[in-house]
Amino acid sequence: MVAHTRDELAAALADVRCPGRQVALVPTMGALHDGHRALLARARELADAVVVSIFLNPLQFAPGEDLDKYPKTFPHDLELCRSEDVAVVFAPTSDVVYPAGVPMVTVDAGPLGSILEGASRPGHFDGVLTVVAKLFGLVRPDVAVFGEKDAQQLALVAAMVRDLDLGVLLEPVPIVRTPAGLALSSRNIYLDDAAGDAALALVGSVRAAVAAGAAGGSATDVQARALDVLRAEPGIDVDYCVLVDQHSFGPLDRAATQGLLLVAAKVGTTRLIDNGLVTLAAPVAGAS
Repeated sequence: MVAHTRDELAAALADVRCPGRQVALVPTMGALHDGHRALLARARELADAVVVSIFLNPLQFAPGEDLDKYPKTFPHDLELCRSEDVAVVFAPTSDVVYPAGVPMVTVDAGPLGSILEGASRPGHFDGVLTVVAKLFGLVRPDVAVFGEKDAQQLALVAAMVRDLDLGVLLEPVPIVRTPAGLALSSRNIYLDDAAGDAALALVGSVRAAVAAGAAGGSATDVQARALDVLRAEPGIDVDYCVLVDQHSFGPLDRAATQGLLLVAAKVGTTRLIDNGLVTLAAPVAGAS
């Protein structure tokens, strides 16, 4: 069933939420692809009924970002949801989610929301957390499924659920990639063949970091090797490429044996992100 309004959503949920039945929510902005299929498959494993939200949230886009041109493929999205046995598709307009316009009360993403992706996109995570909190309130899921490609987003949603006692189980799903290794993203549709080839530098940097760590490189070596790969591709404009603590997203501790490499870069006018877990064989250089 497709629900566009709050009343339609409530009626649809009443049909699928029976005593003892678990409901999973997969929040999306539409333009669904095989990465979303992986989220839906995991949701089906965890719950009796799957709800997908398709909502292009204006609160998480800053002026000048791609809100207006973000890919919209609603007929395709519905067909994909039907093929994945989704019970309810919630596809509201902005005035349904935000009936009073810009909400008076929003969720503040805090310090973690102001670094890395948050520094590049001020206010982005406040908008993400606000809409996720509203979706949790509207759907009341038992479990919510998110992709690990948006690692900082996942960490912030987990913090919000924990700190505000929202009572939703979060389930992360690993990054889904093309055969060449490019992380699947709705924004990949912007890439022509040349840009698609250049974008492989992102996964190349992650792979280089993993290899450098396995070869005994320090955190400094790992980060430098990853950055070298990005800088070697003329079609890439690097935003950040950093090795961080996978939980705090801050600097690594001296005794750390793993770190998370986070990469963000523009390929032409398209901004992409990627990440990968790196095992370190050497101490973290310069850490205290």
